[in-house]
Amino acid sequence: MNKYESVIIINPTVDEEGMKALVSKFTDLINNDGKVEEVEELGKRTLAYPVKKFEEGFYTVFHFDANPSLITELERNYRITDEIIKFMTIKKD
Repeated sequence: MNKYESVIIINPTVDEEGMKALVSKFTDLINNDGKVEEVEELGKRTLAYPVKKFEEGFYTVFHFDANPSLITELERNYRITDEIIKFMTIKKD
């Protein structure tokens, strides 16, 4: 298993309950084939440039261990979730 870090930016119009549901959804998905070490909710931040006509977004960072095959499925779920406006997953050394 490799160590990964995944950053997602959530649509700023999503309420607190919706954000918790999204974090829970992705935490459960990661835990099916890996292990979440930490979830950092960094709050609402101004974006460097508009993304999908939004100038702000809620940042959440997942630190986890997983098999490489999970990353494809995780990113597919990010793409089809309308509330996610941007994401990035990197492998840590």
